[in-house]
Amino acid sequence: MEHDPHHHRIRPLEAWRAVRILFANPDDTGQVFRIIDALTGKAGLRIFDRFLNDPMGARILAERRALLSTLSDRSALQALPEGTLGRTYASFVAREQITADGLVEASHESNTSWMCEERRLFSDRLRDMHDLWHVVTGYGRDILGESALLAFSYAQIRNRGVGFIVLMSFIQATNNEERRLIFEGLRRGRRAAWLPAADWEGLLSRPLEDVRRELRVGTASRYEPIRSAGAPQVAY
Repeated sequence: MEHDPHHHRIRPLEAWRAVRILFANPDDTGQVFRIIDALTGKAGLRIFDRFLNDPMGARILAERRALLSTLSDRSALQALPEGTLGRTYASFVAREQITADGLVEASHESNTSWMCEERRLFSDRLRDMHDLWHVVTGYGRDILGESALLAFSYAQIRNRGVGFIVLMSFIQATNNEERRLIFEGLRRGRRAAWLPAADWEGLLSRPLEDVRRELRVGTASRYEPIRSAGAPQVAY
């Protein structure tokens, strides 16, 4: 039985301090987890219950799957056929100069030690699928792409912390094209299948376009990436 009132209490001042740091330094990913942790409240319980009651979610928990281990096997992913989700994901993380466990380090800002084993497994899985969502949706890891993906994510998981970041990104957008892309992410997230319970291990060997159709994510609009000063210089 989980019982930690601190982690079910909304902490707006903590979130506001973190969002100010994040917008001053968009590469400080740890602040994202701090904002989410401060504003989640009981939303985390609701999404976990939905996962637990989903047939695939229940199977994933019963099998104690660790998505991070699968995504960390770069050789296996690179050996998949060209055009598959797994091969495209491997190319994506290589191009972006990131690793599957990069988000693990950033997530240390969020304490999950109070969670039961099953909920911690789900929390870790939700964190680890983030870059897969980048690949499936077509939104990059640039500032605007992250904002659009977070809008997509908010539509999927209804977390106040994610929603707060999206709202701040929308307010700070410099033109209507940027705002339209963020709104597009929200709209696509509403129309898509529920990605938290997707069988990602099984989807990795499937053609990316087939995965996109099956998950009903649609196609991202073309946009000009906005890279932060500390981001790797990549070719699009």
